[in-house]
Amino acid sequence: MALRKASAYSRKRVVPFTRVSKKKGKSYVKTVPQQKIVKFTMGSMALYNEGKLPHEITLISNQKVQIRHNALEACRQFINKKLDEALTGQYFFKIIPFPHHIQRENKMLTTPGADRMQSGMQLSFGKASGKAAIVKDGSKVFFIAVPDEKAVKLARNVLKQIKAKIPGKKKIVYEFVKK
Repeated sequence: MALRKASAYSRKRVVPFTRVSKKKGKSYVKTVPQQKIVKFTMGSMALYNEGKLPHEITLISNQKVQIRHNALEACRQFINKKLDEALTGQYFFKIIPFPHHIQRENKMLTTPGADRMQSGMQLSFGKASGKAAIVKDGSKVFFIAVPDEKAVKLARNVLKQIKAKIPGKKKIVYEFVKK
């Protein structure tokens, strides 16, 4: 089954749909989709904690949007691969939002005579199809810490390439932090 376009979900005003209970009657969510994001922190956290990675680059969302977990995972793989090729353990990379919101899809048939087989908008609540992180205006999405100016240029370039995979408007912020 193919995924529905991200634009069907990304800029909607949404109430988080996350209620999972141990008691079956109180649970709104019957099945929770599998988490696609494998790791949230990569690189060397020890170097970052020691203060050896003073240059910090952050991708910040300028709109309230939903970011799907498979989009975050695709970005994670790309960023981690590029940083690991160039810096090999001399960086720290973190995904900040966690996808809690469970997205639903009311499946519609498109075959001839489908109007007799489906219920239309009656009972249109839908089944769980994926997860998303609800990101508010001004919140961080990705965080990268690197050791020097040359690596800052690389990290900025990688984040610019990633911008198209994530919905909404975003900006890249650089900060030098000496610990």
